[in-house]
Amino acid sequence: MATIAPDELQRLDRAFAGNLLLATFAPEVRALIEPSATVVEVDLGDIVQRHGEDVNYTLFPFGQTMISLIVELSDGRSIEAASIGREGAVGGIVSCGHAPAFARAAVQVAGPAPKVAMTALEEAKGRSTFLSNLFCRYSDLLLAQVMQSVACNAFHSIQQRAARWLLTAQDRAGDRLELTQEALAGLLGVQRTTVNAVARTLQDEGLISIRRGSVRVA
Repeated sequence: MATIAPDELQRLDRAFAGNLLLATFAPEVRALIEPSATVVEVDLGDIVQRHGEDVNYTLFPFGQTMISLIVELSDGRSIEAASIGREGAVGGIVSCGHAPAFARAAVQVAGPAPKVAMTALEEAKGRSTFLSNLFCRYSDLLLAQVMQSVACNAFHSIQQRAARWLLTAQDRAGDRLELTQEALAGLLGVQRTTVNAVARTLQDEGLISIRRGSVRVA
């Protein structure tokens, strides 16, 4: 087994403490994937998986890192189906083998995340009932989030949906978000002019303050 450099081990220690899935691992479970894990920095706007392409690795965000799963429609429109932060993972965690991605995964808040190859993850799942059960439970959680998004998109106003997204992002990344109104419009599946009006209303009510390329949530 390859020796992990001290600085990388420190980064992995922070990752296993900071991601809520990884934090549940006993030492013997952690040992199954740690040799194959590398902490990477993902930047705002990075596409970490593309619709239809094989999923070759899984990311476990921690810190402020936040990644959106975005569904793209044939007419060019798109909408966020789920968002994932330090509570979860992005990639093949809920599938077996190299299943194709069903959505585009785009980084909304930059930060660190351990990256684990699917081959290593599948091997670890085969050796640990705990891992298999944990990932199945997480898939249920992710499905529940998607179902909640479907209900919100159908019955809530754009202002309510925008407020929900901003509060979720605040919980994960703090009060100041590097976010343009154009990006938020894409996540909500609406025109930028609609988001502009909503943002003005929320700002007039003292709930947010807008700066060029960023939003601060009160």
